[in-house]
Amino acid sequence: MLQLLPGGVEVREIPDGAVPEHPGRGDIVIPHVRRSILRDLLARLDNLRVVQTLSAGVDLVVDLIPDGVVLCDARGVHDVPVSEWVLAVILAMQRDLPRYVRQQTNGNWQPAPAPAHEVNGMEVLVLGHGSIGRAVEQRLTSFGARVTGVALHAREGTRGVDDLPSLLPGADAVVVLLPLTEQTRGMVGADFVARMKPGAILVNAGRGPVADTQAISDAVQAGRIRAALDVAAPEPLPRDHPLWHTEGALITPHIAGTSDAFLGRAWRFVAEQVQRYLDGEPLLNVVSEGY
Repeated sequence: MLQLLPGGVEVREIPDGAVPEHPGRGDIVIPHVRRSILRDLLARLDNLRVVQTLSAGVDLVVDLIPDGVVLCDARGVHDVPVSEWVLAVILAMQRDLPRYVRQQTNGNWQPAPAPAHEVNGMEVLVLGHGSIGRAVEQRLTSFGARVTGVALHAREGTRGVDDLPSLLPGADAVVVLLPLTEQTRGMVGADFVARMKPGAILVNAGRGPVADTQAISDAVQAGRIRAALDVAAPEPLPRDHPLWHTEGALITPHIAGTSDAFLGRAWRFVAEQVQRYLDGEPLLNVVSEGY
């Protein structure tokens, strides 16, 4: 993928080990090492100007960025795989596919006792109505769902989180795509879950600590809601956690944003960003207010 970068750009890889005392010049850093290594690297590099993540969220690095260094995220790079994952799990839950996967392992040909549900006609809240949220909306509306976007702050065409108490009781599914900040940590807690419509699906493809895993687990075990989780707190979810074996829960190991097309898409974005830096043009996806 390095061939996508502009000509003449020097690329160095820092292994996930000890950082040299004098690592030299590095105008742009793309993090792929542990936080402790990244902290040392960013402090020692000469001429550091930009840190460009390959993730949409920056919660793991935002507090490590030195003064005067610009942090950029990879907003847009994950739109397709994450929105497809959201659509896939909602379809799976509505059509009761986890039940049939369990039955298949036992060779059990047995229809569910009640008819499956459709995506068509669903009322869906998308909590975190940014680039990925809009991609989710596009895919769900093509299946006939009605989508309401919700963001931390209301804007034209998007409701604010202050409206959640009135929105949650009418939603058949709530898709959580929020970044992890001090404001969002624990936002999806027991009160949030208690306001959800009975039988609704809680989908989390954002960050695990945004939601209270215990509150979700209690509600799913009680049969109040269903849940499709790609992230959890703690992560990985412990092997003995009851959610693994609870009917009404669908869990994947933080893979929503990965696909065979990801690296190509990511490095094309990096190449454009590097070219902008070389040309002195404004960078894309500059992070402000921590996300």
